[in-house]
Amino acid sequence: MNSLNVLIVEDNPIESEALVDVLEANDYNIVDVAKNFKEALAIYLNRKDIDLVIIDVFLGEDPEGILFAETINELHHTNKRPFLFLTSSTDKEIFERAKLTMPFNYMIKPFNELEILFSIHLAVEKFYEQKNVFTDEKQDTVVTKEHLYIQKGRSLKKILISEIIFIEVEGRYCNIITEKGKFVILISLTKILELLDKTMFSRVSRNFVANIQKIEEIFPNDNLIVLSGNHKITLSEKYKGIIKKESILK
Repeated sequence: MNSLNVLIVEDNPIESEALVDVLEANDYNIVDVAKNFKEALAIYLNRKDIDLVIIDVFLGEDPEGILFAETINELHHTNKRPFLFLTSSTDKEIFERAKLTMPFNYMIKPFNELEILFSIHLAVEKFYEQKNVFTDEKQDTVVTKEHLYIQKGRSLKKILISEIIFIEVEGRYCNIITEKGKFVILISLTKILELLDKTMFSRVSRNFVANIQKIEEIFPNDNLIVLSGNHKITLSEKYKGIIKKESILK
């Protein structure tokens, strides 16, 4: 499980250090701090692991933070990441221009720790168009094409979906078994199946969902599936249709 990666665009070292301290204390990873438009854009384009950006509107005397937001909005959708504005400016015209870039929040300095953390959660949720995921403790996960974003305390953690071997359901919980270990999330099977890529994951029994790419052997007579890492899970009669879809059987 990895921490959410945040890029900070802020020219004031005192304010950037304060923001870094708060985010790192809540288990977020700061990939870099950019001090101007040129530096921010270079980092944004070269770092593929950025999950979210927090932008100061004014970098120096000019609203370069807005220019940066306008620029990244022109990028292809697959290269976009959610961003928030954090500024000391209360100028209405500046606000209106910033609003046109469609940030996920516009916060006024000095920042409030809980407001920052809540805004990060909301930005991830809205960016991936999954409504009300973090408003109920029973729904604490956002699923994207490549990652699971899981709420843990005040921060978000991410798991690479391609590393998931299988999911085991235990009541209201799902045990996510990956190449790096086991993670437990409070989410229903119905909900997680709605969010996962159906071409990658298939339900194989009442309590198990398998990553099809991780299947090594299927023993239909024994109702058994062997996955990478020698993990063994149950295959029920109801879901034996998976055999017809797979061409990797040994």
